[in-house]
Amino acid sequence: MINAVGNPQTLLLLGGTSEIGLAICEEYLHKAPMRVVLAALPNDPGRDAAVAQMKDAGATEVEVVDFDALATDTHAEVIDQAWSKGDVDVAIVAFGLDGDAEELWQNQRKAVMVAEVNYTAAVSVGVLVGEKMKAQGFGRIIAMSSVAGERVKRANFVYGSTKAGLDGFYLGLGEALAPFGPKVTVVRPGMVRTKFSAHVAEAPLTVNKDDVAKLAVTASDKGKEIVWAPGPFRFVMMVLRHVPRAIFRKLPV
Repeated sequence: MINAVGNPQTLLLLGGTSEIGLAICEEYLHKAPMRVVLAALPNDPGRDAAVAQMKDAGATEVEVVDFDALATDTHAEVIDQAWSKGDVDVAIVAFGLDGDAEELWQNQRKAVMVAEVNYTAAVSVGVLVGEKMKAQGFGRIIAMSSVAGERVKRANFVYGSTKAGLDGFYLGLGEALAPFGPKVTVVRPGMVRTKFSAHVAEAPLTVNKDDVAKLAVTASDKGKEIVWAPGPFRFVMMVLRHVPRAIFRKLPV
């Protein structure tokens, strides 16, 4: 349970080797020691490093749970296991796939895989985590979205469309859970310096993962529904949402 000074006792990271997700866990651990549950692919080579990172950051206990985003029929068991030692205070949804944008819209198998991981799996765990937190009467969910989903561009519309779906689902989940106590924060970063984005040329307003983590934790602590990373992206997207399509499609990617 979240203690008297607002610090959680247990974190769940869905996407247990996500650089941004781990940075968010570290940000919480800077405030107080706590238990961390990492839900990651069984064969993910980054699992051991993620466990070491959490222990070095001050975690009192690190548990690893096998989690395959594509195996939605196993997700209930994954979430039950995460809750098996007691309530989970904060759940971070930080898994996802990307790929070559031009290949994705022309490769049915890869496009479907990205959609199933980024959207379908996110909905699957969101429903299950929401049920648990509704039953316990408290909790916070931090869902990693993207500015790419606020107004989907031709340049990466497969990926952007999945983030648009995720964004809408978690905003709705927050509304649905609000009367029961839990809160949901949707984080909308632009480009973040991670291995995930290393293949893409750096864009304006690119930030470090630690910057995203600080914004995410602060916003969640305050009960905010949405936070942009960096903050000025809020005003950029406010303008872009209203740009006519004929002009929008001519803007730099």
